[in-house]
Amino acid sequence: MYGLRIQAEGDDRMHELSICKSIVDIVNRHAGGRDVRTVHVRVGKLRQIVPDTLVYCWSLVNEETPLAGSQLQVESVPAAIRCTDCNHTQTLDDPILMCASCAGTNVEIVAGEEFLITSLELSEA
Repeated sequence: MYGLRIQAEGDDRMHELSICKSIVDIVNRHAGGRDVRTVHVRVGKLRQIVPDTLVYCWSLVNEETPLAGSQLQVESVPAAIRCTDCNHTQTLDDPILMCASCAGTNVEIVAGEEFLITSLELSEA
């Protein structure tokens, strides 16, 4: 697992197209010249990134690169919080930062903000 954090240049909204450009740059640096078949990424639900749009943009940005023809596999990570008052952990269906156990609002986000390249599938040498 690479666990490389992805940061796109430009505005804070990190559009899928600029994110894909950043992924291409990172993968090219780490593939060591080997052919890449699949890039696996983990995206938290709180990132406000549409996985299907990310996959579509992937095919656009890598068209004329060594990654042409490779696939992007996106794993969505549900959002989760932990209440600092009662220590209850829960996943979030809605972005309401309130503990379902004690109704407390002293919570910390423990999942859902991820954006990582988790692995690369490479062709046989």
